[in-house]
Amino acid sequence: MKAVGGKDRKRLLLIDDDPNLILLVRDYLEFRGYEVQTADNGKEALHLLSQHLPDMIICDIMMPEMDGYALIENVRQDQRTSWIPVLFLSARGQSQDRIKGLNLGADVYMVKPFEPEELVAQVESSLKQTNRLLLHTDGMGDDSSPIQVPATVELTPTELKVVQLVARGLANREIAQQMNVSQRTIESHVSNMLGKTGLSNRTELARWAIETRMA
Repeated sequence: MKAVGGKDRKRLLLIDDDPNLILLVRDYLEFRGYEVQTADNGKEALHLLSQHLPDMIICDIMMPEMDGYALIENVRQDQRTSWIPVLFLSARGQSQDRIKGLNLGADVYMVKPFEPEELVAQVESSLKQTNRLLLHTDGMGDDSSPIQVPATVELTPTELKVVQLVARGLANREIAQQMNVSQRTIESHVSNMLGKTGLSNRTELARWAIETRMA
């Protein structure tokens, strides 16, 4: 696997209360060319996020001060950080743990112990997906000018989750299945967001989410 370097160098935020794992994963990722910042828990990670935004977050779940679940809820509810891809790296491997992590907004859920090569592959895949979403903005509609939405528009945490999934190309039915609600509920959320933003359709809603880096 080719190392990342030069202008393509990406910054990762690695969060875990196990110093040995931090050392192992950081060294491996840095060897691959990534810039890695570390934190011992979610609370410390939020402080770092207030100063610098990484291109991706790799996070344990069970940690003191603030666990991974609480951290990702904070990340997804803040429009400044909601677009950042998150990879959960946890010893909790039951299906309900995976489902909870993904429903809260994780993009990838890996179970410890893991293969370092697989971790790198998942990181690279997530970063490429984020880049594709941002590049896809240019192909949305004939008008290349930015979507205009009043700066005062605020989304609820549920609406934010829905618009992120809309921006990823999921249909209302698929979003409903992922969030374990009815399709009518999702349609209602989409309708409410169109009313708030003054946008005309789901495509414009998705483009707005991508341009503002909510997705």
